[in-house]
Amino acid sequence: MIFFAAVCFSAKAIMIKLAFRYQIDPLSLLFLRMVFSLPFFIVIPLLLNRNKAMVKPGRKDLLWVVLLGVLGYYTSSLLDFKGLQYVTAGLERLILFVYPTLVVLLSYLFFRKPISKREIAALALTYLGILVVFLNDDLLEQQNILWGALLIFGSAFTYAIYLIGSGYLIPRFGSVNFTAFAMITSCLSVVLHYLLSSTTSILQHPLPVYGLALSIAVFSTVIPTFMVSRGIQMIGASQASIIASIGPVSTIILGYFILDEAVTAYEIGGTLLVLSGVLLVSSKK
Repeated sequence: MIFFAAVCFSAKAIMIKLAFRYQIDPLSLLFLRMVFSLPFFIVIPLLLNRNKAMVKPGRKDLLWVVLLGVLGYYTSSLLDFKGLQYVTAGLERLILFVYPTLVVLLSYLFFRKPISKREIAALALTYLGILVVFLNDDLLEQQNILWGALLIFGSAFTYAIYLIGSGYLIPRFGSVNFTAFAMITSCLSVVLHYLLSSTTSILQHPLPVYGLALSIAVFSTVIPTFMVSRGIQMIGASQASIIASIGPVSTIILGYFILDEAVTAYEIGGTLLVLSGVLLVSSKK
């Protein structure tokens, strides 16, 4: 389940890049993704909880879920979609994949959780890998590549904050209910943002855009989100994170065959370093 969820997540960037070919802006595409996702996140928890007593979280816990939903999926997704205007799908997934190292750093900064020598080595490997990718002169010549990379890094950063908060709240809600509450909050935030700021009609786009948005919603949002929750419940977070490392590799392969994105020696070397660092920080001794 974790393996297929990682592949589904990795396909998201490919479908976003395909949709951008039809001149749709990031906010409109994100709006379509969330509108198509919202019914699933409402109905699935109701179906799963119909024979159980629904958890009644406290007001404070609900407030934290709303905050994490806004930060972890609304803000993170918006930064991701905007960043994909400037970077390749493979580079996007590679930068996003540094989030486990950000969890380690944030846990140290805010909770004074010690960083072991093993984790320091993992951090060094991961960020060395990103540096190696950016040593490619052809990559740096692309317009706004550094701005796009910074937006994607911001997406990884906000998602890491979401993960830290989810570790505290999931035991109180259950994984399915927490995911659904957070995603509903995120969907409503995107809808509100679109209604307040967009000056274009959502019905003006070519038909393939809606098909791609629906595919992003179902195959790269709803299905993998619940598969990850269930997979972690079955095998644990450490093993899940190791299996999920197929994600960047999958995106690079899909980008090569579907988007004709070049795969350079710098990208291969950087990817291997990033994967090594993330596996080192995620796996048990």
